[in-house]
Parts: sequence; C-alpha cells; structure tokens
Amino acid sequence: MMQFYQKRDFGTFISDTFAFFKEHGKNYFKNYLLINGILLILMVLIFVLGYRELFSQMMGSNTSGQNYYFEAYFQENQAMLIFVSTIVFILFLAVTMVSYSYPILYLKRLSETGDKNIKADDILSDLKSNIGRFLKLFLGLLFIVTPLAMIVFGLSVMLMFILIGFLLIFLVGPALMNVVNFLMFDYFNTRKGFFESLSYAVRAQFSYRNGREKSPFWKYWGSTVVMYLIIQTVSSIFTMIPMMFIFGGMMTVPQSGELQQNPFEGPMGIFIFIIYGISLLFSFLMINVIFVNSGLQYYDSRTDLHRNIDLSEIDTIGTNEI
Repeated sequence: MMQFYQKRDFGTFISDTFAFFKEHGKNYFKNYLLINGILLILMVLIFVLGYRELFSQMMGSNTSGQNYYFEAYFQENQAMLIFVSTIVFILFLAVTMVSYSYPILYLKRLSETGDKNIKADDILSDLKSNIGRFLKLFLGLLFIVTPLAMIVFGLSVMLMFILIGFLLIFLVGPALMNVVNFLMFDYFNTRKGFFESLSYAVRAQFSYRNGREKSPFWKYWGSTVVMYLIIQTVSSIFTMIPMMFIFGGMMTVPQSGELQQNPFEGPMGIFIFIIYGISLLFSFLMINVIFVNSGLQYYDSRTDLHRNIDLSEIDTIGTNEI
C-alpha cells in the first residue's frame, strides 16, 4: 500500500499520482460517480438543453446582423433563462462541493484506515459530517481568498507592460492553486479554523515545519504545473473537436451559394453541445488528478506526522514473526 505521510521529490509526486490511480482508481472513481454522477449528468443535460437555444439565437442574430431578434428573444424568455441559470448555479455549487471535498475526504480515510475497499456510504457519511465546515470554507474562499487572489493577479497584469508580469502570472498562478488546495486539505484533515489553515497553507509553500530543510516551493510548483499541462493537453481533445465543427460549419458553402450562418442549429448544434457536455464531465473527473497530486504535496509538508508513521512501522516489525 502507498505510504502517504512521507517526503517526496518532484519526480515522485508525478509518479505516485499515477500510481495512486493505478492502485485505487477503480474504487475511487466508482464511488465518485455513485455520489456525484447524477448531479453531473443533470447539470450537463440542463446546460445542453437550456442553453442550446440561447446560443443558437445569439449566433443567428449576430451573423445575420439582426441583433434586435436576439434582444426580443431574451425579453420574451427572460423568466425561463433566469430559472435555468438558477438551477445550473445550484447544481454547480452542489457538484463543486462534492468534487472538491470528495478527493480530500477519500485520501484522508485511506491514509487513516488503509482500507482499499472504501464504500460510497463511508464518503457520504464524511460529507454529511463536514457540511458545516465546507460552507464556512466556501464563504472564506469567496470573500477572503478570491479578492486577495484578484489583487495579486491584477498587479501581475499591470506589470505586463514591463514584461515581468508574464513571468509573475506564470509563477503566481500555480502557487495560488497550491495554497487553496493546501488550505482545503489542512482544513478537513485537522480541526483548525479557516485562518489557521490558510496561514499554514501559505507557510507550507516555502518551508517545512522544522525550518532546517530547503524550501519545497519549486517541487510543489513544478509538480502542479506538469499535472496541469497534462490535464489541459488531454482536455483540449474534447474542446478542439466542437471548435473544428463550428468553424467548418460556418465555412461550408451549400448549393444555394450562401455561407452556413448558424452552426448551432439542427443536428450539428445538438452534436456540438453534447461534445461540450462530455468535455464538462471530463473536466470534473480530471480535477481529481490535481487534488490527488496536491494531497501528496500536503502529506509531504506534514513532517510532524512522518516520524509518527515511521515509529508505528518500526513497532510492527517482528509482530508477525513466529
């Protein structure tokens, strides 16, 4: 079984992430889909059915130069669009809550029990017992972390005029992602408050608890960048397919000699939105890869538990000998 609380280097973060899914992936994603699958499918169906007509009207009015048709359509269907947007938002929050907390609670249970056959009921029980903490975390992320992150990104964008901003965004983006992920892992793995976990998440990026080892910043940052690039490369397959059909449909000249004006109409439009729906589903699944990688980084940072794990393993030596 994989040992979680141990020191890892840059390459080990990458290899152990894939090793985790090789060893536990079947059980992990089975439980994930049992818990979150219905919510994901509902969100995608509402997105496909609810917004297909909206985008069709928008594209048709823009390409034909008749914007007033779209304005009239929006006014006539305003209540329906607001209702659909509200449902999608609620479902998105529910899916986000499960998608973000599930990998953290799964790794926590696995690291504590070593049970390779974790059941969906176990994770559901953990989710229910942490709903209050998740809501507090959500509010903290929304009103504290997000504004601070926007300020940092805003300063980086302003510095683009002297070129250093491009480097700062490339540097700050993964680091902020790591801080948020460490915050969530520490918040759910301990009984700390939001600000205490946030403080630890920031400090853990730059130094270990004992302060005597070299900074782990670059191995955390590099591991996140590599995993993100891998995910984006795979995800781009799903986004490029509908884009090729959209541009291909707009450039196709039928026998009438007129350009195809609206690629969102007819069977082609349904196909494009189905592909985007699959892309959305795939994106939520791939988020788990980032979180597992971040979890291994978090366990690497918890050097206070490394010695305890090592001592417990030493104590078990010889217990099975005759």
